[in-house]
Amino acid sequence: MAAPSSAALLAPEVVSRLGALDFIARSLVEGFLVGLHRSPYHGFSVEFAEYRQYLPGESVNNIDWRVYGKTDRHYVKVFHEETNLHARLLLDISASMAAQPEKDRISKLEYGRLLCAALSYLFIKQNDATGLVTFDTMPREIIPPRSSRSQLNHLLRVLHQAQPGEKTAVGEVLDRLAERMWRRGLICIVSDLIDEPDEVLRGLKHFRHRQHEVIVFHVLDPREVDLDFGREARFIDPEHEIDPVKAQPWHLRESYRATIDAWRGRLARECRMHQIDYVPLTTDMPFDRALLAFLNKRAQLR
Repeated sequence: MAAPSSAALLAPEVVSRLGALDFIARSLVEGFLVGLHRSPYHGFSVEFAEYRQYLPGESVNNIDWRVYGKTDRHYVKVFHEETNLHARLLLDISASMAAQPEKDRISKLEYGRLLCAALSYLFIKQNDATGLVTFDTMPREIIPPRSSRSQLNHLLRVLHQAQPGEKTAVGEVLDRLAERMWRRGLICIVSDLIDEPDEVLRGLKHFRHRQHEVIVFHVLDPREVDLDFGREARFIDPEHEIDPVKAQPWHLRESYRATIDAWRGRLARECRMHQIDYVPLTTDMPFDRALLAFLNKRAQLR
């Protein structure tokens, strides 16, 4: 199945469903524009935060003179500042993401493109600076975050043009990117996470160590989850030079599913322990409904 065009990445019906939604960061974020999210800094706004003692050398304009009249001490009013978000979308374009066990369903890469396009629209709609990184064994395209309307078209073009890459090094790439992304914000990772779990989790934890908010959209093909093939199948590793293997899936299904469930379960547990949102998805789920369900659940937990 051909990759959707840059225009088709954002279908009108998807835009209409996302139009009434806001994505509000749970964590403190850094930004310049007034927006929807709480800043780690204090500034002037309508929401009072606290009083603190005046420090010599500060502007006297911020002193609350009424409190001074009552206490004979100089106190400054501190307010919470609302700010825009820096969101970065990290899309895995490794060879495994392009695999299609069944030809009538879109690949994980195509699914990831659609998901990233919808998230880009959602963030830029609310004036959040949005960037994109595509990666396989290394970062391939790096689009710095911006909040301009032209940024959405730029992101859609890059998503449309992204070609399947080479082998996977998810954990190593996440670790390297975490070192480079010093400004805290939101990191959205779209990947099948096919790599050593310890390495993947180390990369995710590195982002949290840097105080980013992290969401992992773990995208798999349904046959990768259940191995529900009705006839003998030929299994190919798209990332390593290994001879194809023929097998009768019904003999392997039970142990295979147990292994997959353990893998996904470990990722979910470790992410929960480190306050990372883990969102398991399969490509037979309409991506827009899956995203809406996640956003609604997230809003209820705030």
